[in-house]
Amino acid sequence: MSKGETNQTHYDKLMEIFAGYNDVYNTLYRLKTNDEEKLNAIYKKIKQNLIDSYQIQPDVIINDISKLSIYNNRYMKSYLAIAKQIVDEYHLNQVNKINKVFNYLFYKEYNIVLNEKAKKRFNEFEHSHYSSDIHDQNTIYRSIMDDDKISLIFFTEREEFDKNQKLKSKLYPYSYEGISLLELCCYHGSADCFKFLITKFQSEITPDCLRFSFLSGNQDIMNECLKVQKPDDVCMKYAIISHNIDFVTFLMNEHNIEIDLKLCSIYNNLQSFLVYLDQTNDINACFVYSPNFHLSSLLEYFISNGADINAKGKYGCTPLHYAARYNSKETAEIFISNGADINAKGKYGCTPLHWAARDNSKETAEILISNGADINAKDKDEWTPLHWAASANSKETAEILISNGADINAKDKDEWTPLHWAARDNSKETAEILISNGADINAKDKDEWTPLHYAARDNSKETAEILISNGADINAKDKDEWTLLHYAASANSKETAEILISNGADINAKGKYGCTPLHYAASANSKETAEILISNGADINAKDVNECTPLHYAASANSKETAEILISNGADINAKDKDGRI
Repeated sequence: MSKGETNQTHYDKLMEIFAGYNDVYNTLYRLKTNDEEKLNAIYKKIKQNLIDSYQIQPDVIINDISKLSIYNNRYMKSYLAIAKQIVDEYHLNQVNKINKVFNYLFYKEYNIVLNEKAKKRFNEFEHSHYSSDIHDQNTIYRSIMDDDKISLIFFTEREEFDKNQKLKSKLYPYSYEGISLLELCCYHGSADCFKFLITKFQSEITPDCLRFSFLSGNQDIMNECLKVQKPDDVCMKYAIISHNIDFVTFLMNEHNIEIDLKLCSIYNNLQSFLVYLDQTNDINACFVYSPNFHLSSLLEYFISNGADINAKGKYGCTPLHYAARYNSKETAEIFISNGADINAKGKYGCTPLHWAARDNSKETAEILISNGADINAKDKDEWTPLHWAASANSKETAEILISNGADINAKDKDEWTPLHWAARDNSKETAEILISNGADINAKDKDEWTPLHYAARDNSKETAEILISNGADINAKDKDEWTLLHYAASANSKETAEILISNGADINAKGKYGCTPLHYAASANSKETAEILISNGADINAKDVNECTPLHYAASANSKETAEILISNGADINAKDKDGRI
């Protein structure tokens, strides 16, 4: 049998075995309906093909839906409705992994929080006025989303119209500079608006225009973009997300862009994944990323066809790493029973247990530990799994690690303990667990920072309160003799500054060069924190070693607002430094 025939056999067999999987995910990624009956039919297919037939966990499917919704946001309400049916039938209280904006929109729609840890972003999203409508009626963005050229023309004829305006929104794929009006046309496949902007304003066709055209699939827009832009890897990413095999093969055959197996697995595109196998016959490369599909029979197929159980992907990670990351307990058991290296290290030194800790894969962590995983293994930065759990606030996995002997005061290369990371990242729940299990609350890193220093600098209010209530030194100094209040003032961490002061922080403490917290508030133009310091008795004319007052610092840094506050509260505007300068 020739190599080509062997490849084709793999493709045909697996496409037949997983026809139901492909059908459901193609339907989800290509969704173009708000009709309730059609959505009910889609939900039934999810239940029958994914949950019942392939034993994919309901919370995994909700995470997938939340992930893909950002790439087809016109139908956000439909995605939310499907997720609600899953939540109701399977009585889900928490979804471990979920897109944060989707979590917020689900809460707004149904008053249910699917992920409590992500709730801290709700105020930010509320302030941004995010809604499942994506754009309000009677806005230029809504006109483009609906491909309403008449309405768009109306907006462009207004005096305040800016043809170069950009949209920044977490309801769309990330864009550093924001999405232009023409790029928005490409994302939504709004051909009439696209043609109008090109004709009327000669709007620039950017690389993102071409990339977004692979998401919307509008052939007219894509053809225009291809005249001036060359496809790249991001085009392949969006072609994979679109679940349009013609786009994927076009980029592969006409532009020599390789199919990205990891992206195929992340975005549930099994067909493109198998096209890669068909073209290369590289079973090991496919095997590495196969756990992400949550299909145990796919893994068993690869193993039975000679896949290396410890095959490594692009960053040196094995299939067991991915099983740990996505909390695929059964998958991990399959790999371990077939001889997987339980302490295999990736490019950056992470073991599967590191990944389980970071992603709070509690059940998989238990499997790894019970099979001999090194609980205090260190990555290249000397982080243990407990460091990862603390930083990510993986409370449940942290408890498992600690109960199995994890070193609670282990130090990384910068001498940070897990509690330092919990404080920096405001991992309140994990901080409580660490403290209750004996973590050194005043441990110092190489710069002599305690966990409370990081909580103060990064305004980790809740974690700061926990640290203080458990005896953290409120006036601890680092190697430059900065107290916690110095850092809170410098970073304008208003809430944390209030907590520190109310718990007895020395408001006029001096650092190495005689600076008080108010000096640093003035230098950083931390207006709100300066007001708090002054209202609590800070010496407004305190002098550093050069006899400079906070007002000198404000003037030097051009901190206008803080300077005004200092002056209005009696700062000496004629104070001189040691060189006699005002």
